[in-house]
Amino acid sequence: MSDFDLDLQSMQEARRLVCAAREAQQQFMHATQAEVDRICAAMAEAGAAAAERLGRMACEETGYGVPEHKRLKNLLATQVLWDSIKDVPSVGVIHRDPQRQLVDIAWPMGVVAALTPSTNPTSTVFFKVLISVKARNAIVIAPHPAAAKCSLEAARVMAEAGQKAGMPAGLVACMSNIHLSGTNELMRHKYTALILATGGEEMVRAAHSVGKPAYGVGPGNVPVYVDRSANLEQAASDIVASKAFDHSVICATEQAVVADRPIAARLQELMQARGAYFLDEAQKQAIARLLFTPGPLINPKTVGKSPQQLAQMANIQVPETARILVAKLNSVGRSEPLSGEKLTTVLGWYEADGWQAGCERCIELIQYGGRGHSLVIHAQDEGVILQFGLEKPVHRILVNTWGTLGATGMTTGLMPSMTLGAGGVGGSITGDNITVHHMYSVKRLAYPTTPPPPEAAMPGSTDSQPRMGIPEEQAIQEIVRRVLEQMRR
Repeated sequence: MSDFDLDLQSMQEARRLVCAAREAQQQFMHATQAEVDRICAAMAEAGAAAAERLGRMACEETGYGVPEHKRLKNLLATQVLWDSIKDVPSVGVIHRDPQRQLVDIAWPMGVVAALTPSTNPTSTVFFKVLISVKARNAIVIAPHPAAAKCSLEAARVMAEAGQKAGMPAGLVACMSNIHLSGTNELMRHKYTALILATGGEEMVRAAHSVGKPAYGVGPGNVPVYVDRSANLEQAASDIVASKAFDHSVICATEQAVVADRPIAARLQELMQARGAYFLDEAQKQAIARLLFTPGPLINPKTVGKSPQQLAQMANIQVPETARILVAKLNSVGRSEPLSGEKLTTVLGWYEADGWQAGCERCIELIQYGGRGHSLVIHAQDEGVILQFGLEKPVHRILVNTWGTLGATGMTTGLMPSMTLGAGGVGGSITGDNITVHHMYSVKRLAYPTTPPPPEAAMPGSTDSQPRMGIPEEQAIQEIVRRVLEQMRR
């Protein structure tokens, strides 16, 4: 086929991989828990061993982020993830409830169609493979075209290690002919049982529209509120480091500071000392034009870039020591482009007098492209922290930690995950950090706990009054007799 037939090649590849995955999954259905865990442990070990190499490969192919930080994300999606799920029962009987007389049985979904992004490509492949196979599913990955090579290599590393440990060939696969037609074919194929989509808003919306069960995540316009009760040194350090981490390509990265007015000036000083460069008005406008011209979607050429790269692109000067750029803003919405999600090293800045005003500003930011996702709060006042937890329309409220590593489970007790649900308010079917528990259904054996009421076993009638006259069988015979008699006449 010619280059012009890529769409057809992609569609055919999707069909072939899904069919092979289904056949492999039918074999894998009979695997024991020990066999599943041995295979997953081997894949996690292989992924961790390749973490540095694939981190560099992802940076080189996409131009996004920092190789060392991508290595850490690869370790999060292998070692840290596996430690969190290795003891989770996922085969056969997984729970017994003697009091309610219930027995829970794990049942795999089948073939998972996994859409992965260019921002966190290899770590997302590792993550989705591990949670899928742990639940005895097959998985076929459709990578973002800008990260096709590194994603394919990540999948190959996992598949090779799994097969050496006894996994059926074809259970883990990745598309190499990347085209929208092929991705659609993968999602809509009759053997695809579940879609696991991580990426841009349009891609996630498409995943939800094909009529299959789908886990998809929306954008995260994450505010970070810094209260007057906060440990300001810690807050400043965490915010700058988190925003700079992998050049801000994780969707849970802080997007705007909302500083309590009495501590705002001191917080600014502390952040500046840690590498935050505050833009003047002309620089702010230049960066806004660079990131958001035209329309509200970020210019993809600016994603995952250092402050110095952005400055060069915007034709402005920033210090070599700058780790992030900060723009002071006054409003939220289309008229203030930098108030939206910025998957690069640019951070908004607002000031609010008191936690109630800070709460309102945070809700504005969340409603402008971050519904259901995440929020960060730095405070020591537990009353303020609880109010933010109760009031915000998000599913992760991260307290005194990084947005990036806190939301993904590296610095908190949340399940390690590269797919962060936004709940119903954000258009997702769950607000959880997606993990192995979401990758299987639960069948239940239900034994009797209460005898049926005596009246339920008594003979009854559908009529409110007792039936009178000819019994039903006799009535039918009488009708037949009359019809035959009329025919003879």
